[in-house]
Amino acid sequence: MDNLITGSLANIEHLMGAEGFRFVKQDVTDFIHVPGTLDYILHFASPASPIDYLHLPIQTLKVGSLGTHKALGLAKATGARFLLASTSEVYGDPLLHPQPESYWGNVNPVGPRGVYDEAKRFAEALTMAYQRHHGLDTRIVRIFNTYGPRMRLGDGRVVPTFVAQALAGDPLTAFGDGSQTRSFCYVSDLIEGIWRLLQSDYREPVNVGNPTEMTVLEFANAVLRLTGSRSNVVFEPLPVDDPKVRQPDISLAREVLGWEPRISLEEGLAATISYFTERRGAPAT
Repeated sequence: MDNLITGSLANIEHLMGAEGFRFVKQDVTDFIHVPGTLDYILHFASPASPIDYLHLPIQTLKVGSLGTHKALGLAKATGARFLLASTSEVYGDPLLHPQPESYWGNVNPVGPRGVYDEAKRFAEALTMAYQRHHGLDTRIVRIFNTYGPRMRLGDGRVVPTFVAQALAGDPLTAFGDGSQTRSFCYVSDLIEGIWRLLQSDYREPVNVGNPTEMTVLEFANAVLRLTGSRSNVVFEPLPVDDPKVRQPDISLAREVLGWEPRISLEEGLAATISYFTERRGAPAT
């Protein structure tokens, strides 16, 4: 299900007509009905890029609250195990580094980013309430920065932004002085972690992300090297409440899921750059 507010049917074209697959265009903040029993419900609905959730603040808050409520109601009605896709943004601009699941976060509830951060924090609280009050079988994954093919070139996040700029020969735009840190997890590693959590018996939040931390400027230089671009890096003011550091503590994922990322940044970026190169209509290098 997707209302395609930020998604694209092009991402699932290869699944159309496949046995056992069905796409339903729907806003999950409306009542959801699926006949029969369900095994799993995975609730990933939400704008996730700063450009998107700053442009769609009300929709972002509604999908985290009403959308989560509707999805949990469907899980309760059908006996499904429920997995919530939460985010590292529940930690806000963290005062504890790296961030373990026990950290409650440092979020500005009235800042512009609060529409996403607080929507996800509320979604977690609602999921745990359904688990405790209704006995619902729930899982919560806190997803850190993820990248890979099928991202939108213009979605505003650092990976597609830098890659698109490098391929076009444009300057790479870093915010602040580029010293803020991020940790980038390739999408196939993320999916493996989510699948293991879904199949596990663990019912509390779990960080899934790559603990290899690097500065934004270091990442920009990696993109320039792998694309062969001669672009330079320019700097713009840091957005309000932009986290200065971001690194998951994945001790819990290692312990209860036996999971850690396998794909190196070099390998993952090469695949991502190849995808974006093809999308631009140029031959992949």
